[in-house]
Amino acid sequence: MAAFCDHAGGHSSTIPGMSADRPPRPTIRELPDELISQIAAGEVVERPASVVRELVDNALDAGASQITVKLLAGGIRQILIEDDGCGIPVEELPLALKRHATSKIRSLDDLERVDTMGFRGEALAAVSSVAEMAIASRTPDASHAHRLDARSGELAPSARSVGTSIEVRELFFNTPARRKFLKSEATELAHCIDAVRRHALARPDVGFTVWHEGKLVEQWRAASQEQRLRDVLGDEFVRNSRPVDLQIGPVHVLGRAGIPDAARSRADQQYCYVNGRFVRDKLLSHGVRSAYEDVLHGQRQPVYALFLNITPELVDVNVHPTKIEVRFRDGREVHQAVRKAVEAALAVSRAGESPAPDVLASAPAATPQASGSDDTARPLPSSQQDRLPWGALVTPSMLSEPVRAPEQRWAAWPEGAASTAIGAARPALMAAERDADTGWRQPDVSLAPRTAPGSLAPAALAASNDASPAHAPEDWPLGRAIGQIGGIYVLAENAKGLVIVDMHAAHERIVYERLKSQLAHDRLPAQPLLIPVTFAATPQELATAETQHEALHTLGLDIGPLGPGTLAVRSRPMALDQADLVELSRSVLAELAGFESSQVVQRAQHELLATMACHGAVRANRRLTLVEMNALLRDMEATDRADQCNHGRPTWRQLSVAELDNLFMRGR
Repeated sequence: MAAFCDHAGGHSSTIPGMSADRPPRPTIRELPDELISQIAAGEVVERPASVVRELVDNALDAGASQITVKLLAGGIRQILIEDDGCGIPVEELPLALKRHATSKIRSLDDLERVDTMGFRGEALAAVSSVAEMAIASRTPDASHAHRLDARSGELAPSARSVGTSIEVRELFFNTPARRKFLKSEATELAHCIDAVRRHALARPDVGFTVWHEGKLVEQWRAASQEQRLRDVLGDEFVRNSRPVDLQIGPVHVLGRAGIPDAARSRADQQYCYVNGRFVRDKLLSHGVRSAYEDVLHGQRQPVYALFLNITPELVDVNVHPTKIEVRFRDGREVHQAVRKAVEAALAVSRAGESPAPDVLASAPAATPQASGSDDTARPLPSSQQDRLPWGALVTPSMLSEPVRAPEQRWAAWPEGAASTAIGAARPALMAAERDADTGWRQPDVSLAPRTAPGSLAPAALAASNDASPAHAPEDWPLGRAIGQIGGIYVLAENAKGLVIVDMHAAHERIVYERLKSQLAHDRLPAQPLLIPVTFAATPQELATAETQHEALHTLGLDIGPLGPGTLAVRSRPMALDQADLVELSRSVLAELAGFESSQVVQRAQHELLATMACHGAVRANRRLTLVEMNALLRDMEATDRADQCNHGRPTWRQLSVAELDNLFMRGR
């Protein structure tokens, strides 16, 4: 620092703590190869599990059908990966350790449609720079294997079958600072097993074995995809999940999505794959999470194993050194495909599962019949004729129908009749009280509300004379109602045991799904604003409003620039007349910028529908007849996502006979 003159004293001085001489500028120089590899290793090799992941990737690309992983000290002291793949020719072994040497790609065109697990050609070089490494390999046409020591470069004959063995010893031996950041042996072992587990889920056709300290810790034999899911994630995962299989355009989504009841407090069972590669992608995670929005309670985390198959040209895997992140050419299309695939899987609730699928196939189609036909069945008790489900009245035609199975009831009802208007109720199967002589009868009724005091509801469609008798109510998923507790819970008996239903939560879901269906069929138009709402926008919001103009229009929003740094909202969704348009617009633009898709408007609309459903559902402390209880159960069986209310709480629970026996210690 140059000296300055003290005018008062006439002498010069320097700023305290600063040197009078500027330090010399370091010169630009080329880094040595070993240091370059160690810098690359810092990106690729984080811990032993990173080495396992890279080496198993190479084994899979070599066409291995069996991969064995042997570890010492959680992989810190030794990692040995053995496979039965095609092997490496002896003349290519030294080249395999060079940086950016690979057999996977040859040109930019190859890079833009990568269909292998590895392609960067830097894993072996990076690992060999921070650990002792040796490669032994044999090709099918070789008489014996050859072993190459990465440190000394010595190449010698070796004994092994066709395939490759890569041994890594003393990870980070020459970078002690990196080694200090490793966790305990047990923790590192768990990460290594998890790395192999992720590969095992994606490749059920390959067998995997993991050894630690000479002991077998995991083994997954080649099997079908479903069996591999059972072997890796457990029978409980498969039992508590739904199959996912949906193709939209070039995106095919397969796998299984856990039911809401299987959600966990941690996101430790979420596996997502793109063309067989395990990835962590916020766009995919957001798509899955949005499908669970109105069925998960609080901050619970869903469980799933999803496999996306997409044309390689439409996905860029060259985003991150560890290849765990990807970028899609059309992220919005992928987001919508994932969301719709998971939503379709979750739409089928346990309440609607048919216990006897053969009944559905054998039930004859119902045909209309004159309402004046003879009816020998016993009519409903007079005390119940004015208390049919949700206020409907009995007409003579309702009491003139023969007994019908639930499947025939739904076949007879005109398709789409239940969703002609918001709040229009669909037909429900009614059950009369059990009678020793006549048994059960279930006449159809219309659930349309009365139009005037004393008026009768429209007659339900009658069944054909040759309709087969209904099968036992115990075969229905939710069984038959037997009573009510505290004006809140409905008790029912099914083939498994006792069913307990929260009647308000169940009816709330039924009404909510009807409102959602109506909204989806009758789209509400956007309403232009007389005076546009303006707000100061960030550069990202301005860019998103311009590039996502069409997407905004589909959401009922017209957002465009008004001046430098200002956006104007010129129209809004008609259903959201009370919404804060500035906050709504910012939220929509933020989601579009991050995920190329936004559910903000739909979420806000669904929140309004949820409020309407909550107020429109049957309230607690209302005493229901058995007729009303059974109608509620039948509606639950026909409603999507009926296992949870729209707040994510369960609507019903099953207690098996065995569980009841345990409560009373029967059989002990």
